[in-house]
Amino acid sequence: MYELVGRFGVERRTVSTILHRHGVPMLRRGLSPEQVDDAIHLYKLGWSLARVGDHLGVNHTTVLNKLRERAIPTRDSHGRPRVDASGAR
Repeated sequence: MYELVGRFGVERRTVSTILHRHGVPMLRRGLSPEQVDDAIHLYKLGWSLARVGDHLGVNHTTVLNKLRERAIPTRDSHGRPRVDASGAR
């Protein structure tokens, strides 16, 4: 997938959508511990989950899950701290 992104200069999500539409099987890549560290750093600098995910070549939910695994406080789409179901931030 990443070779196609580079070759054709399109977004990773576009390539993923096209491959999925045509039934091409893909391996889930995930993030290495070093990439998670990088994601945390960028997120703390104010980058959005989507921007961090695009930078690292993964979906924003992958980034969110890794931040949660490391107990990193996250923001909502307006940049405010997220509040969990108990009302805690």
